[in-house]
Amino acid sequence: FKIYLHQQHNNTQMNILILGSGGREHAFALKLSQSNKINQLFVAPGNAGTHQIAKNIAIDPTDFIAVKETVLANDIQMVVVGPEAPLVAGVHDFFLADNELKNIPVIGPKKDGALLEGSKDFSKQFMQKHGVPTARYQSFTKETLEEGFAFLETLAPPFVLKADGLAAGKGVLILNSLQEAKIELEEMVSNKKFGEASTTVVIEEFLKGIELSVFVLTDGKNYKILPSAKDYKRIGEGDTGLNTGGMGAISPVPFADDAFLDKVEELVVKPTISGLQKDGIDYRGFIFIGLMNDNGNPSVVEYNVRMGDPETEVVLPRIASDLFDLFEGVAHQNLDQKSFQVTPKTATTVMLVAGGYPEAYEKHKEITGIENVTESTVFHAGTTTKENKVVSNGGRVMAVTSFGDTIEEALKKSYKSIDLIHFDKMNYRKDIGFDLT
Repeated sequence: FKIYLHQQHNNTQMNILILGSGGREHAFALKLSQSNKINQLFVAPGNAGTHQIAKNIAIDPTDFIAVKETVLANDIQMVVVGPEAPLVAGVHDFFLADNELKNIPVIGPKKDGALLEGSKDFSKQFMQKHGVPTARYQSFTKETLEEGFAFLETLAPPFVLKADGLAAGKGVLILNSLQEAKIELEEMVSNKKFGEASTTVVIEEFLKGIELSVFVLTDGKNYKILPSAKDYKRIGEGDTGLNTGGMGAISPVPFADDAFLDKVEELVVKPTISGLQKDGIDYRGFIFIGLMNDNGNPSVVEYNVRMGDPETEVVLPRIASDLFDLFEGVAHQNLDQKSFQVTPKTATTVMLVAGGYPEAYEKHKEITGIENVTESTVFHAGTTTKENKVVSNGGRVMAVTSFGDTIEEALKKSYKSIDLIHFDKMNYRKDIGFDLT
């Protein structure tokens, strides 16, 4: 009995480090701060929102030596990785190879699993090998440019060209003209339009349908399917204008009913998890599955190896279970034994962005009125603190999340809350969810 008490006591003293600085990381911090098993939360580098509920540490998440020093100095017992860059660079492998760090669980895949996002070519091969439904594709380099031209001629427009490597969400082109597609392919492979990321280019057939995201948390054997979400990428109303990192999101997705999600589990999630096991990839963390719903049939557009942003700001608030408890399940590979509940309510989030974003924009604009918001949760993304004031520090500044029984009710609350927040040249989309209501 005494031993049991001692273990319980240990559990309540956990210090957690979250790597990252966006809205996703603030959402993680807020959700984890509700767990009674956590002693102290650290976020590196964090933002003005995480600063209010955790201790921010000003280091770069891809500087693994600085991460190690932070972990040892603060007696960190678990690391949660937000963005893809540290995962693709091998932060999890770095921990496992270090005697002082190897027993500290990292929530996020190792380098081999992170290739699902780090290389479009690898992920397409993986899907083909394990029978996961996806668009027909081939990969090309400078040396096989002529074959690339020939493959383009077998496809119907629009033509989809993807840089193989990480290009900060910019490396995908969708073109309607065959001639233009050939010119762009040559630009990408021969003239390094997206730098090293486009040394190899994946060309694939265009998938028709409505896009949505399904998120999975796995310990390498077991998995939990998290709420579905749909985000809005274009800067302009009615999904027009340039692509952004996301202008808003909604969860659940009305057309993703139980029958469709059952299909996703059978045709996509199960072969993905078993495929990782067959390939000897010990994957512990999130898998973000970007899907196309084509007349009720799921087809995978892409995998990401982390939670999406701003989808996290609607997915995590809907999880009623203790997130830290789920992370312990991932660390100890007993996720199947963890309770998992989701609220039936709808969550919506609207992104407030800097004027000019996604092109040139100004930073360090003072943000006022956040303290007046009572009906919504304000997740900080590109913010920082300057002379005790909250100021903008990025293109996507904050996400305003609300709950409702319907999409309309939740959005109404978000927009009412946005009316209370001000910063110079603030911009946002007034039509999030326009295609769903």
